Amino acid sequence: MFPLARESVSRTTLPGSVRAPGAARTFVRTALTGRSAAEAFAPVALDERSIDDAVLLVSELVTNAVLHAGTRVEVVCRLQPGDGPADEGDPVGQPDEASLPADAPRRPGIVVEVADLHPASTVYGGPETQRRGRGRGLQLIGALAESWGVTYHRTRKAVWFRLDAERAVPESDAVPTSALGRELRFAETLAPVTPREQRDPTADWIDRGGPSFLAEASELLTGQLDENMVAALAGQLLVPRLADWCAVWLTTPSGGLQLARVWHSDEHRIDALRLSLERHPPPTGLGSAGTSWPWPGIADSHGGSAVCFPLIAHGRSHGALLIGRAGVPRMAEGVVRLSEDVARRVAQAVATARQYTRQATISRALQRRQLPMSLAHIPGVDTAIVYEPHGEGQTVGGDFYDLFPMGDRRWCFLLGDVQGSDPEAMSVTGLARHLVRLLAREGHGVESVLNRLNQALVEEEAEATEIDGEQSRPRFLSLLYGELEPDPDEGSARCTLASAGHPLPLRLTIDGTVAPAASPQMLLGIDENPDFHADTLDLAPGETLLCVTDGVTERRNGVRQLDDDDGLSDILRDCVGLGAKAVAERVRRATYDFSPEPIDDDLAVLVLEAVPTVEPPRVP
Repeated sequence: MFPLARESVSRTTLPGSVRAPGAARTFVRTALTGRSAAEAFAPVALDERSIDDAVLLVSELVTNAVLHAGTRVEVVCRLQPGDGPADEGDPVGQPDEASLPADAPRRPGIVVEVADLHPASTVYGGPETQRRGRGRGLQLIGALAESWGVTYHRTRKAVWFRLDAERAVPESDAVPTSALGRELRFAETLAPVTPREQRDPTADWIDRGGPSFLAEASELLTGQLDENMVAALAGQLLVPRLADWCAVWLTTPSGGLQLARVWHSDEHRIDALRLSLERHPPPTGLGSAGTSWPWPGIADSHGGSAVCFPLIAHGRSHGALLIGRAGVPRMAEGVVRLSEDVARRVAQAVATARQYTRQATISRALQRRQLPMSLAHIPGVDTAIVYEPHGEGQTVGGDFYDLFPMGDRRWCFLLGDVQGSDPEAMSVTGLARHLVRLLAREGHGVESVLNRLNQALVEEEAEATEIDGEQSRPRFLSLLYGELEPDPDEGSARCTLASAGHPLPLRLTIDGTVAPAASPQMLLGIDENPDFHADTLDLAPGETLLCVTDGVTERRNGVRQLDDDDGLSDILRDCVGLGAKAVAERVRRATYDFSPEPIDDDLAVLVLEAVPTVEPPRVP
């Protein structure tokens, strides 16, 4: 009888990403080798084989969850002292407690549970998927675990397994200590090989599970837009399934090779492997097939077989992939063939990621020209801007803004919105912003600026139709444009502005009154001969002018919009006494909180606040 000790429980939540399996392995190994494990199993020492098996199995389960559920993953590791009932208040038999029979004494054991947030998802590797030839994670659990199970909850699905802390194994049946070795042992369990066959034990798995593994690899690599992430995925795909370790080199702009990722089934040997590989990189210009490679000088290594594959896509080299398997003089043909197929997919993913990076770099360079580098400082006026384009990977959308000096104690501001957010729409934002600056600095007032900008948009639309030979989609533009003449001594500012088809600006007085600060007028680009007019007001000390785009006013929650029943006015009314930046943040936060759905439009907020005069302290 072992002395009773309280069950030790460790928990962690991991994101549903490629880093989750590695984090899960580290978490479980730490839980099983720390002080709590020593106390839970005292005086019994937890054997290394149990720790290695637990690390291997949790890696399989988390990989399975990430690939097929795609949600965050919860991992629970329980150290059960055994030879006694479960503690009160922590009953055995609850599904998320990894239910085990409670009517018999238990030996010291390890229980690990992996849960994802897709309760209806199929557990790949279970009986249903085995019939279709997919999955193997639960077959591996069946071969190594004392007991295991799957529990479906209303909001999640959990798979658990239990390992005995002490397991006497005949020497002839001992499981190899490396992660790959344990997988090979598992393959032998499923498909025993007679001594006469001398067959690589992974061959059965490759014949049976290779196609589904390749499909899953393609699915995981497709859509990755970062070449370093592709390299990281390659390591986690190949180790320990096909190799004990792997390395990925990527070509540099100068034509050389740079070691991007090194992965080993034994994480403590990654640094030594990296140092060895950095001294002997593969040459550029490798052939299209796998090439045998000298085994690197890894500390505590018993040697093995290594093969290098070039990463070639569209006739161009993007790097090299090197894999190694310990303890085998030559890799089986099936392993090489399947690894070569993975290398081709890695090469294509790297090429796609690099093409995206080039296009994104060009796009960012062009987008930077659409917005001002910084906002002008206006003496006597506090300013703030919130700008969030909706398009993924964009720094500029259909909304745009500007605030620039005019000399003679005058400043101009604008907030606009072009229909759409594609590159053609962004070209209109660039035209509008720069043309407004040019016209303003030539001395045109608010009304003249709007009329001339409207004329330019109409003429450009006519020219585009004439060149293309067909009617192009019209690009209407809404614009709020104004001039400020602050009086720092008085703490006030005179504002002349006009709203062309734009959400009306709101004025907040110090007593909490909110009212529109301009009258509505038509969009720019519709009529050849509009008659725009400007409104003038004086912002008293402490008064605020709020300008937004329709990404705020038309934010939806079901059939309601944020500005229905003067919703934006109500938000601004609660901002009395706040500075410009606090008002902008309050409006931004209220826009997000209005609906549980994600923002589906560009978002822009411009706040101008007349700053009260602060008298300097008198010198006695």
